[in-house]
Amino acid sequence: MSISTSYKAEKRSNKSVTFFVCFLAALAGLLFGLDIGVIAGALPFISHDFQITNHQQEWVVSSMMFGAAVGAVGSGWMNFRIGRKYSLMIGAVLFVIGSLASALAPNTEVLIIARVLLGLAVGVASYTAPLYLSEIAPEKIRGSMISMYQLMITIGILAAYLSDTGFSYTGSWRWMLGVITIPALLLLVGVFFLPDSPRWLAARGNDEKARRVLEKLRDTSEQAKNELNEIRESLKVKQGGWSLFTNNKNFRRAVYLGILLQVMQQFTGMNVIMYYAPKIFGLAGFASNSEQMWGTVIVGLVNVLATFIAIGLVDRWGRKPTLILGFMVMAVGMGVLGTMLHIGVESMGAKYFSIAMLLMFIVGFAMSAGPLIWVLCSEIQPLKGRDFGITVSTATNWIANMIVGATFLTMLDSLGNANTFWVYGGLNVVFIFITLALIPETKGVSLEHIERNLMSGKKLKNIGE
Repeated sequence: MSISTSYKAEKRSNKSVTFFVCFLAALAGLLFGLDIGVIAGALPFISHDFQITNHQQEWVVSSMMFGAAVGAVGSGWMNFRIGRKYSLMIGAVLFVIGSLASALAPNTEVLIIARVLLGLAVGVASYTAPLYLSEIAPEKIRGSMISMYQLMITIGILAAYLSDTGFSYTGSWRWMLGVITIPALLLLVGVFFLPDSPRWLAARGNDEKARRVLEKLRDTSEQAKNELNEIRESLKVKQGGWSLFTNNKNFRRAVYLGILLQVMQQFTGMNVIMYYAPKIFGLAGFASNSEQMWGTVIVGLVNVLATFIAIGLVDRWGRKPTLILGFMVMAVGMGVLGTMLHIGVESMGAKYFSIAMLLMFIVGFAMSAGPLIWVLCSEIQPLKGRDFGITVSTATNWIANMIVGATFLTMLDSLGNANTFWVYGGLNVVFIFITLALIPETKGVSLEHIERNLMSGKKLKNIGE
């Protein structure tokens, strides 16, 4: 075999290993999506069986977000101590326990506690999986690999909607919640086959093992060696975590940017649609339970398909222009939907046009803020502060998520249907200007290069140059 042929075979093999590892880690996103999506279909049946109020329904929904915020905060310490692989394993165990407890809940209080447990699992997954993927994937495909995590979330949401619709004919909400145990067990088994993150290994002083992992994941041994040298260089920063945050203004900028990005993602209004899809279809004039459930499935399908746009664009077109386009689409979708609800949706044409605007909004989110916020948050933090920075940004995601989930029905009651959607439309307009002013373009740039620019004091929007 010639050297050229041997090199090509090694390159194909290493790419296969990289894709397999990234795909397996992204399975955590599937569980994330299942637990986000399942409550939309189950909630009407839970509220009927337990006779709960709108406020209690908000607590059933938002309790998972509370758990996720706590899980995200705890994940920083856990990832630092035991690494990305074993943190994902703990998340998988929590998914199994939480799913079973939700299915067997005898009352609202136990259900809320079970949802908090699931939230802990989701918090661990939402923190660890994008971080792990950013540290495993080469820079040329890093954006699309992290976007694959978001794709798995959307597939999980769609699977939950289909499952909910199937079980809705018998009202079996316990089966809706309990069936998630099966993919949780599959994730638990799959995580055993993952390697540790080379950056975590190097940070723990295990350079030799880090080198071996990189050699399995990169095209050549030379690439692996160069990347390990860059990792070692970034580890020369003496401070880390909280001490780096308090003493280094450049690191603080990265942490604050991560917080801002996650607030932007949540206040687009997407999770309002995910959690309360049947309710929104009811507002749009589709009154029957069957119409609302199948409408929810369409929402999930569009969400999945539009995520492929992000995977195709993120490493070609770039993060920033894709985000701007997405916010524009979302602003129009929410704004026009609010206008239709203000005018009235009596005719069949008005009903379908309203749903078209809803689906347009979903396309805008799935192709931009859905995956790209996770991409950016995993890219902008320096290695010595990555666990701390992503802890803060992921916890922010779930706190903002909890606020959105716990206030939507109240906003409808106090502001009215049209004004509620106009508020979210207006926020998306604001996010366009924030993106133009502050968000960097990180396409095709190594994590270590981004770190050097950040820590040297470059403007935030220029740290990817």
